[in-house]
Amino acid sequence: MDYSKKPFYLNEEDLDWVESTFASMSLDEKLNQVFMDMLWNNPPKEVYEQQSKYQLGGYRYSNSKPEKLYEQNETIQKASKIPALIAANVEAGGNGAVSGGTKLGEAVACGATNDPKSAYYMGKYGCREAAAIGCNWTFAPIVDITLNWRNCVIATRAFGNDADKVLDMGLAYMKGAHEEGVACCMKHFPGDGCDERDQHLVTTVNDLSCEEWDNTFGKVYKGMIDAGVDSVMIGHIMQPAYSRALRPGIKDEEIMPATVAPELLQGLLREKLGFNGLIVTDATHMVGITGKCRRHDFIPGAIMAGCDMILYYRNHDEDVGYLREALEDGRLTIERLDEAVKTVLAFKAARKLHTKKAQGKLMPPKSDLSVIGCKEHKEKAKEIIDKSITLVKNTRNQLPLTPDKHKRIVIYNLESGGIVTKVKDFIFGNKNRKPVDVLIEELKKQGFEPTLFKLNYLKYISPHGLNGKRAIAEYSVKEFADMYDAAIVLCNISGFSTTNERSLHWSIPMGPEIPWYASEIPTVAISVAHPFHLIDLAMVPTYINTYNPSEETIRQTVLKLTGKSEFKGVSPVDAYCDRWDTRL
Repeated sequence: MDYSKKPFYLNEEDLDWVESTFASMSLDEKLNQVFMDMLWNNPPKEVYEQQSKYQLGGYRYSNSKPEKLYEQNETIQKASKIPALIAANVEAGGNGAVSGGTKLGEAVACGATNDPKSAYYMGKYGCREAAAIGCNWTFAPIVDITLNWRNCVIATRAFGNDADKVLDMGLAYMKGAHEEGVACCMKHFPGDGCDERDQHLVTTVNDLSCEEWDNTFGKVYKGMIDAGVDSVMIGHIMQPAYSRALRPGIKDEEIMPATVAPELLQGLLREKLGFNGLIVTDATHMVGITGKCRRHDFIPGAIMAGCDMILYYRNHDEDVGYLREALEDGRLTIERLDEAVKTVLAFKAARKLHTKKAQGKLMPPKSDLSVIGCKEHKEKAKEIIDKSITLVKNTRNQLPLTPDKHKRIVIYNLESGGIVTKVKDFIFGNKNRKPVDVLIEELKKQGFEPTLFKLNYLKYISPHGLNGKRAIAEYSVKEFADMYDAAIVLCNISGFSTTNERSLHWSIPMGPEIPWYASEIPTVAISVAHPFHLIDLAMVPTYINTYNPSEETIRQTVLKLTGKSEFKGVSPVDAYCDRWDTRL
């Protein structure tokens, strides 16, 4: 590691601070410096006591109000002898760093604008809002490539399926972030987007050949590294082709996620790609790593393989104990630990955290909180929304929908939730309007008479289950066509780490929601999240991806549906899901 070179560029004063700080550290302090912790709205007193006791390298946290997060991050820095890294997932804008922050993306929406400036503003404005509460590190940009439309992790979080576009967008994001003084962390090496599974739930595989990898993910990583990306987050993802090429004779059962694969971290990332920055693991409670190795082994194994920081400890004393045990039995060398610690210190020095601490400027002035959700940022978000909404197909020329021809619209609303969402709604209530509520309101403003379809489950229940035939036969096809002039299927399917798919799920087998009506009346499907629902909606002749369920997005979508605004988005992914019939 040469900390005077890219991406650190440390001067003599910075290097002296790294060396003198390192020389003053005890073994305990070194062991704690390689850990990031995750905070979940912990009380300030608890945060202060924890950091005073452990002196961790840094923190990430769950979102909360600006003033509360400012106090939390100020508390962290006050308790830190060595200034702390404070990170946020600024993947789509300031909403990833603070409640009320401006969402500029998703990344796929930036890709749909076909303009890297969208990613630039996502990085710049998002990190401006993050910096206002004391963040100095963004776990972004996501430079994964959506090569498999079935992937359920990065479908909206990646810029698209083209390596050149992903690189252009990633570079633009990084430029914006750096202008706001925030370090970047590209993720998730060696690359998500090939496997259809979620590494939160199972170890996943990047199954490209070495040549294919070089021409896709390798091109992106190399471009970002050459441009000076500060850090890399390692996914719990295997890359068998390079593991076999760099470790001849390796057995299948020996192929490991990159997190603990020295051939990938040192041989591929450090040596072949020339990365000289900080390497951090993805979250270590994910089954992508815990399902492959004992925690006793992979915590020190990650450091030994080449990672410099660990996200996050499960139990502090236990995980630090694993590092200590590995030092004692030789599974982790003191030389590799020392290198990791120095790299963390150098990363902090590159952010000038030591200088800011001496000047009392680790936290920005509280007046900076005014940028969070400000008018300038919201106007840019509206612009990105306008440029991203994509008319994927309109094969029967059903658009525009107008009140004189399509006044009575029936709406079928499909949502995902999962147990966490349902419990939160039950306990706290859902204070936010759902996309379908906004859609109905906006259609009424345009002169339509929308009707939300509701299935009376009790009416069609039988000892043998829900009776779909009975439900669909409640009225004749002619009666249905006389009742409605058009139909809209609204898909709001998202989720996090609870399933390996994002398909549509209908309420009742062969029931009335399923678009049998697409052959009878004009039918439009709108997905406000996952962009690959055409696999389930091939029969629908008009399909729109908005990539965003916000009220502003729904408002603009209705304007485009009615011909009052043009569709400008260009799909950055294969929305047809590699099928010919979805194009019809």
